[in-house]
Amino acid sequence: MTIQHIDVAYTAVATAENGRDGRVSTDDGALDVVVNPPKEMGGSGAGTNPEQLFAAGYSACFQGALGVVARQEKADITGSTVTASVSIGRTEAGGFGLEVAISASLPNVDTATAQALVEKAHQVCPYSNATRGNIKVELSAG
Repeated sequence: MTIQHIDVAYTAVATAENGRDGRVSTDDGALDVVVNPPKEMGGSGAGTNPEQLFAAGYSACFQGALGVVARQEKADITGSTVTASVSIGRTEAGGFGLEVAISASLPNVDTATAQALVEKAHQVCPYSNATRGNIKVELSAG
Protein backbone atom coordinates (compact mmCIF):
# COMPACT_ATOMS: atom_id res chain seq x y z
CA MET A 1 0.00 0.00 0.00
CA THR A 2 1.34 3.42 -0.96
CA ILE A 3 1.33 6.21 1.61
CA GLN A 4 -0.50 9.19 0.21
CA HIS A 5 0.32 12.81 0.93
CA ILE A 6 -2.59 14.91 2.17
CA ASP A 7 -3.21 18.64 2.07
CA VAL A 8 -3.27 19.13 5.86
CA ALA A 9 -6.24 21.16 7.11
CA TYR A 10 -5.77 20.59 10.85
CA THR A 11 -3.40 18.79 13.22
CA ALA A 12 -4.51 17.51 16.63
CA VAL A 13 -1.80 17.26 19.28
CA ALA A 14 -2.12 15.09 22.38
CA THR A 15 0.45 14.09 24.97
CA ALA A 16 0.35 11.00 27.19
CA GLU A 17 2.05 10.68 30.56
CA ASN A 18 2.68 7.19 31.99
CA GLY A 19 1.09 5.37 29.04
CA ARG A 20 -2.03 3.33 29.76
CA ASP A 21 -1.98 4.22 33.45
CA GLY A 22 -1.67 7.99 33.54
CA ARG A 23 -3.10 11.02 31.81
CA VAL A 24 -3.72 12.23 28.26
CA SER A 25 -4.23 15.86 27.33
CA THR A 26 -4.43 17.97 24.21
CA ASP A 27 -2.29 21.03 23.64
CA ASP A 28 -5.37 23.30 23.68
CA GLY A 29 -6.69 21.87 26.97
CA ALA A 30 -9.98 20.72 25.42
CA LEU A 31 -9.23 17.14 26.51
CA ASP A 32 -7.51 16.23 29.75
CA VAL A 33 -8.36 12.77 31.02
CA VAL A 34 -7.05 10.09 33.34
CA VAL A 35 -6.39 6.82 31.52
CA ASN A 36 -6.30 3.43 33.20
CA PRO A 37 -6.35 -0.10 31.85
CA PRO A 38 -9.84 -1.66 31.96
CA LYS A 39 -10.59 -4.18 34.71
CA GLU A 40 -10.73 -6.89 32.02
CA MET A 41 -7.02 -6.26 31.41
CA GLY A 42 -5.99 -6.16 35.06
CA GLY A 43 -6.38 -2.42 35.57
CA SER A 44 -8.46 -0.33 37.92
CA GLY A 45 -10.89 0.79 35.21
CA ALA A 46 -11.10 4.10 37.10
CA GLY A 47 -10.44 6.31 34.06
CA THR A 48 -11.02 6.01 30.38
CA ASN A 49 -8.72 3.95 28.16
CA PRO A 50 -7.19 4.29 24.70
CA GLU A 51 -9.76 1.93 23.17
CA GLN A 52 -12.64 4.08 24.43
CA LEU A 53 -10.95 7.19 23.08
CA PHE A 54 -10.44 5.49 19.70
CA ALA A 55 -14.09 4.34 19.67
CA ALA A 56 -15.26 7.88 20.44
CA GLY A 57 -13.13 9.39 17.69
CA TYR A 58 -14.02 6.74 15.11
CA SER A 59 -17.78 6.95 15.78
CA ALA A 60 -17.78 10.77 15.54
CA CYS A 61 -15.65 10.75 12.39
CA PHE A 62 -17.75 8.03 10.76
CA GLN A 63 -20.96 9.95 11.59
CA GLY A 64 -19.44 12.96 9.81
CA ALA A 65 -18.55 10.87 6.77
CA LEU A 66 -22.08 9.45 6.78
CA GLY A 67 -23.41 13.02 6.67
CA VAL A 68 -21.23 13.84 3.65
CA VAL A 69 -22.44 10.74 1.80
CA ALA A 70 -26.08 11.30 2.78
CA ARG A 71 -26.01 14.86 1.43
CA GLN A 72 -24.54 13.59 -1.85
CA GLU A 73 -27.22 10.89 -2.07
CA LYS A 74 -29.98 13.22 -0.82
CA ALA A 75 -30.81 10.76 1.97
CA ASP A 76 -32.42 11.79 5.25
CA ILE A 77 -30.21 10.65 8.13
CA THR A 78 -31.90 12.83 10.76
CA GLY A 79 -31.78 11.07 14.12
CA SER A 80 -29.05 8.67 13.01
CA THR A 81 -26.40 7.34 15.38
CA VAL A 82 -23.09 5.58 14.87
CA THR A 83 -21.60 3.26 17.47
CA ALA A 84 -18.00 2.07 17.26
CA SER A 85 -17.01 -0.95 19.33
CA VAL A 86 -13.24 -1.28 19.63
CA SER A 87 -11.84 -4.57 20.89
CA ILE A 88 -8.25 -5.27 21.94
CA GLY A 89 -6.62 -8.66 22.24
CA ARG A 90 -3.50 -10.67 21.63
CA THR A 91 -2.42 -11.38 18.08
CA GLU A 92 -1.02 -14.68 16.83
CA ALA A 93 2.40 -13.01 16.71
CA GLY A 94 2.23 -12.34 20.47
CA GLY A 95 1.55 -8.59 20.39
CA PHE A 96 -1.75 -6.80 20.72
CA GLY A 97 -4.21 -5.83 18.01
CA LEU A 98 -7.53 -4.10 17.55
CA GLU A 99 -10.81 -4.96 15.87
CA VAL A 100 -13.66 -2.53 15.22
CA ALA A 101 -17.38 -2.99 14.69
CA ILE A 102 -19.27 0.02 13.32
CA SER A 103 -23.04 -0.03 13.76
CA ALA A 104 -25.17 2.73 12.30
CA SER A 105 -28.83 3.35 13.02
CA LEU A 106 -30.56 5.33 10.26
CA PRO A 107 -34.27 5.41 11.17
CA ASN A 108 -35.43 7.40 8.11
CA VAL A 109 -34.13 5.09 5.36
CA ASP A 110 -34.76 1.44 4.51
CA THR A 111 -32.20 -1.20 5.47
CA ALA A 112 -30.71 -1.58 1.97
CA THR A 113 -30.22 2.19 1.64
CA ALA A 114 -28.76 2.39 5.15
CA GLN A 115 -26.23 -0.35 4.36
CA ALA A 116 -25.27 1.32 1.06
CA LEU A 117 -24.73 4.67 2.83
CA VAL A 118 -22.58 3.01 5.50
CA GLU A 119 -20.46 1.26 2.86
CA LYS A 120 -19.93 4.58 1.07
CA ALA A 121 -19.14 6.38 4.34
CA HIS A 122 -16.52 3.70 5.03
CA GLN A 123 -14.73 4.83 1.84
CA VAL A 124 -14.85 8.51 2.91
CA CYS A 125 -14.08 8.33 6.65
CA PRO A 126 -10.45 9.18 7.53
CA TYR A 127 -10.43 6.61 10.36
CA SER A 128 -11.62 3.92 7.95
CA ASN A 129 -8.98 4.95 5.43
CA ALA A 130 -6.29 4.86 8.13
CA THR A 131 -7.26 1.39 9.37
CA ARG A 132 -8.12 -0.23 6.02
CA GLY A 133 -5.99 -3.31 5.46
CA ASN A 134 -4.54 -3.08 8.99
CA ILE A 135 -7.36 -4.23 11.25
CA LYS A 136 -10.68 -6.01 10.93
CA VAL A 137 -13.59 -3.54 10.60
CA GLU A 138 -17.15 -4.87 10.44
CA LEU A 139 -20.00 -2.66 9.25
CA SER A 140 -23.71 -2.95 9.97
CA ALA A 141 -26.64 -0.62 9.38
CA GLY A 142 -30.32 -0.52 9.99
